[in-house]
Amino acid sequence: MTDSSPIRAVGYREDPASHPKRTSITTSIGGRRYRNSIAGFCAIALLVGAAACTSSPANTTNSGSGTAATAPALVSADDAREIAADAYTYAYPLVLTELTRHTAKASMNQFEHLRAFPDANFTRVVRPNADTLYSSLWFDVSKEPLAIRVPASGERYHLFEMLDMWSDVFASPGSRTTGNQEQTIVLAAKGWNGELPAGALLIHTPTPTGWIIGRTQTNGTPDYPEVHKFQDGLVATPLSQFGKQYTAPKTSIDPAWDVQTPPVQQIEKMSPQDFFGLFAELMKVNPPHDNDSPILQRMARIGIEAGQSFSLAAASPEVRQALEAAPTAALAAIKSSVTKSGVQQNGWRTLMTGIGTYGADYRARATVAFAALGANTIEDAIYPFAFADGNGKPFTSDGRYMLHFANNQIPPVRGFWSLTMYNEGQFFAANPINRYAIGDRDKLHFNPDGSLDLYIQRDSPGADKESNWLPAPASGPFSMNLRLYWPKPQVLSGDWTPPPVTKVE
Repeated sequence: MTDSSPIRAVGYREDPASHPKRTSITTSIGGRRYRNSIAGFCAIALLVGAAACTSSPANTTNSGSGTAATAPALVSADDAREIAADAYTYAYPLVLTELTRHTAKASMNQFEHLRAFPDANFTRVVRPNADTLYSSLWFDVSKEPLAIRVPASGERYHLFEMLDMWSDVFASPGSRTTGNQEQTIVLAAKGWNGELPAGALLIHTPTPTGWIIGRTQTNGTPDYPEVHKFQDGLVATPLSQFGKQYTAPKTSIDPAWDVQTPPVQQIEKMSPQDFFGLFAELMKVNPPHDNDSPILQRMARIGIEAGQSFSLAAASPEVRQALEAAPTAALAAIKSSVTKSGVQQNGWRTLMTGIGTYGADYRARATVAFAALGANTIEDAIYPFAFADGNGKPFTSDGRYMLHFANNQIPPVRGFWSLTMYNEGQFFAANPINRYAIGDRDKLHFNPDGSLDLYIQRDSPGADKESNWLPAPASGPFSMNLRLYWPKPQVLSGDWTPPPVTKVE
């Protein structure tokens, strides 16, 4: 965006020194700065038109985007607690996605490429992969559509998962869906219908802001140069500038944003006012889905309304107490769901529904956001995960384990597969050989009968077995993910399941 635009992405601006000191969450609208207060949040995200805010909800004015919600109808303490916890669960992915957006290093509507696999210091996204090189783009099509040029990839698998700000996947152009040929994608706001470049694919986004996560198959570090060529061929421009010489405006990141602490940890530190206040502001520009009416009606009973600012101070004592208790109760349920979701077989849990497209299953959406924000739909990838061995005993770094695939159990995929290790914090664990995942693109040693043994332990299993070794963390519990990219029909039907991980005594 240029200086002449009256609307700017949250925290992005050209002159950071020209604004006063702020508290934890800030926004830029038409060059003016706002900050949060005990009384309520003001103008966060991309608001249309001018806005003004004071420390009192009674004095809050808002042009076209609503004022603080009026006092709700009476609600019992029990109802308030239940609704507040449901509201937190419903809001969690939207707030987490916004906090994740704060960690972006590139300008809005521009690609940021990871040129190497993440390592043990990477904490921007939980449960990352070491199979593909990422190309990330945070888009804002509120002003005009965005044209994205994708080069031909030959036989190389690639995928551009598109998420709205609620973390729902609304499109997945790539090898499986649109093919490997060169293509132009035009991403536009809901309702836009204009002239397209010849042969372009038009995709409407449910929210004007969102996230594209590009994944390009990478066959180990020697493959980096070829993947970099593909990444360099990805070009995003405003539709009005498509085919022209275009230089993206340089922008800076708001220094008030925390770009070091993982978003999943940031969100747990937010006060109820900060959390629900930010949520309310984000809803003004990221409209709820059409099937969200029931939860919206329930939230209105405790003073949280789409299009309205939120003030905890304006709530009744019963509602205030319920909202203050909601984060603890809802987060506990979300975390518990991680180990209970999906179908469990042989110690692995596999989500065959409720990934990427959630409908009104807000618990599933929040659970996936907490455990794996940006997870693909099952048609693009299946993610069996395990926190315990085949006997149900939690993995510990002190133990030694084996995963044995019979010759007819090798993961059936049209893309590729891998097994990834995560520490207790859901990130890669430092290890002596810097290996965080192992899979079919590695030089694995198969047994004479075609079966495969993978060794999962902290210390080397011996030089003759290190080709098949996935190192465990130095200490503490751990978990693992299988990843099956472009799984074959027998995976989607449930006819194939991963074998159990066994502990070696």
